[in-house]
Amino acid sequence: MTTYFVAGHQGMVGSAIMRALQKRSPGHPPITILTRDHSQLDLTDQTAVRRCLFEMKPDVVILAAAKVGGIHANFTFPAEFIHQNLMIAANVIDSAHRAGVQRMLQFGSSCIYPRVAPQPITESALLTGMLEPTNEPYAIAKIAAIKLCESYNREYGRDYRSVMPCNLYGPGDNFNSAYAHVVPALIRRFHEAKETGVSEVTIWGSGRPRREFLHVDDLAIAALFVLDVPLAIHRANTRPMLSHINIGSGIDIPVRELAGMIAKIVGFRGHILTDPSKPDGTQRKLLDNSRLAAMGWRPKINLEDGLRATYKWYIDNAAEVRA
Repeated sequence: MTTYFVAGHQGMVGSAIMRALQKRSPGHPPITILTRDHSQLDLTDQTAVRRCLFEMKPDVVILAAAKVGGIHANFTFPAEFIHQNLMIAANVIDSAHRAGVQRMLQFGSSCIYPRVAPQPITESALLTGMLEPTNEPYAIAKIAAIKLCESYNREYGRDYRSVMPCNLYGPGDNFNSAYAHVVPALIRRFHEAKETGVSEVTIWGSGRPRREFLHVDDLAIAALFVLDVPLAIHRANTRPMLSHINIGSGIDIPVRELAGMIAKIVGFRGHILTDPSKPDGTQRKLLDNSRLAAMGWRPKINLEDGLRATYKWYIDNAAEVRA
């Protein structure tokens, strides 16, 4: 019996991990899943995290907890983004080591890569250039988490792995206007415009930047796949002492085209305008997924189908997600 502790199980990524673990085929060994919500455990509290992991003694830790948000949230709350994410990573990774946890998987973000990098972006691009200014504090925290895992592997022989997903979307996303990433933000804005009869919706920036999107359920399956790859194979596909691996769909799309796709799915028939006075962020951010593909993983949910399912989830959960 393998015991998993999923930190951040109520978030979009954590809840997808929970679904994927619970749906595993009968061929997998039996598992126990442990969780704690924020009222039970504050991951920024070192003492509390250390006590919790010593009491749990899990075999595997999956660190899916993070403070996340879109360009507006990152730009407005940089101190919160860097501090909370640094504290979460440091507390969970170090406490897992001290509690004797040998295996861990932690989630980063494609924003760890330089603002200007050859496309598609390989894992080796890390720390080769300047970061995108709009989310630099968050990116630095995520880079620190990668290096924490890498350092504990080197010094103590742990098997702590990091995965770097592209832009994610799906059930459980944050649709709050101030914090939402681009997909939930557009879904909410187009839906509300349709409901109120507004004839125009203006999106941030020029609409020209290209982004890669992956459904969160595809991510969860890929992440568990990476976690379960035998160590020798994993080492052959990453740096010798383990570092991180990209997870993406392999396809990017201009934000303006994405907006048009979402508007059509939602049923908004008005005009879509752009506001070039607002920041675009990185112009293109397509991940190189060749290492993961070489291990045998491919995404299954195409963007249009995934967006339709996400919009349905938003409608079905409107009372909870429109805060």
